[in-house]
Amino acid sequence: MTAGAAPFFADRAGAVASDDGIAHFGDPVREQRRLAAGEAVVPRDDRAVIEVEGPDRLTWLDSITSQALRALAPGTPTELLVLDPNGRVEHAAGVLDDGVSTWLIADAGDVAGLAKWLTMMRFRSRVEVRVRDDLAVLGYTELGTAEKTVALIAHRPHDLPLVWGDPWREVAIGGWQYAAAPAHPGAHYTWIEAIVERQALATLADVELAGLLAAEALRIAAWRPRWGREVDERAIPHEYDWLRTAVHLDKGCYRGQETVAKVHNLGHPPRRLTLLHLDGSDSVLPEPGTPVLLASSGDEASEVGHITSSARHHELGPIALAVLARRVPADATLEIRTDGSRIAAAQEIIVPADAGATAEVPRLTRLSRRPLAQQPPTT
Repeated sequence: MTAGAAPFFADRAGAVASDDGIAHFGDPVREQRRLAAGEAVVPRDDRAVIEVEGPDRLTWLDSITSQALRALAPGTPTELLVLDPNGRVEHAAGVLDDGVSTWLIADAGDVAGLAKWLTMMRFRSRVEVRVRDDLAVLGYTELGTAEKTVALIAHRPHDLPLVWGDPWREVAIGGWQYAAAPAHPGAHYTWIEAIVERQALATLADVELAGLLAAEALRIAAWRPRWGREVDERAIPHEYDWLRTAVHLDKGCYRGQETVAKVHNLGHPPRRLTLLHLDGSDSVLPEPGTPVLLASSGDEASEVGHITSSARHHELGPIALAVLARRVPADATLEIRTDGSRIAAAQEIIVPADAGATAEVPRLTRLSRRPLAQQPPTT
């Protein structure tokens, strides 16, 4: 949540608050099913909005981020990453342009830092950057009553409704997918986030609501990374299969591009994101940051990664996203130890160990090491 902002709908019956907003409204599993069916709306207290105005906004954002934005058409959703000079992820945001302003939707914990960095990078560009605390974000899935309801109140300062469809459902132009799954779960992740005025939330008094736990479960099941959960100080986009939607591999230069190209073409990401199916017999969910261990019968075990997100999915049961070392075998038996419990975990591979090294580098003929006097004469 942004500083000083009260959670949306905190006074709704059954509302249970968390640090990020409303975790649920009394029945997390039912809320998740309704959300997946497009019949419920999630108040996204954990998301916030930045507006970028000015005639140079798209060419400027294109030059300093991972995404190709120069020709972004109004109403076309995409996303971007801000990388440091070594290619590590610093910021992430969904992007929507309405022909006059570019709107960035980011995790609330990242908004202040992202806005500050953008402001510092303006130089002579004709742009203005503003955090819009007067606006809120609502999340839902498409093709249900929730979509129709929220569409009526979506903010439209320049005629176009500010409704961002998550591009995760398919590989973006200029992107690349490492996941080798025959049916990527992201294809069914029809997630939408609408920007609305805070004062318009009062019109949703009779709308069915779902909490953040429901939204997180659907996201994790879709293998969808986010800044506020998966990203740490070592993160590079390749480790999360984020080249899929947030990086354009054929655009011009930007900060961190050298690392992006080098790892993708010649190397392998040092870590890899995986989905873990957890043994639910103890009804314990590991917290983010909990170590992932190679299974062992003794007290000592080798740590090979950590949990980034976890949830109870209404169909899959307890699941988690984890970042593991690339060397961990795909068939390794893993476990998580938390609250006195040992939780067995089975991998569903997202980023394979051989991700990257996509360039077809011709093999050069090895030169003879014989002294020149012993080499056959040339004609």
